[in-house]
Amino acid sequence: MPDNLPSGKYAIERAKLTGSSFHDVCLGGATFDDVNLAAASFRDVNLANSRFEDVNMTGVEITNANISRMKIDGIAVADLLAAYRKSS
Repeated sequence: MPDNLPSGKYAIERAKLTGSSFHDVCLGGATFDDVNLAAASFRDVNLANSRFEDVNMTGVEITNANISRMKIDGIAVADLLAAYRKSS
């Protein structure tokens, strides 16, 4: 695969991109199905209005995140954190 791909739409199937690096890339509206992102690192990423279904988030750590309107199983995460902090 070339170092720089021209802008456009791509369909990548059954590819091994282990160790790849994506910088200043727009994937808005992209679909990820049966994708392994284990041990991936995300920094300065916009996931606004994204949807995650049937995902394994074991051991995931989220820090310094804007969680306004974020829900898990229909429950506002901000409310969950506020209740947790109040009970601590």
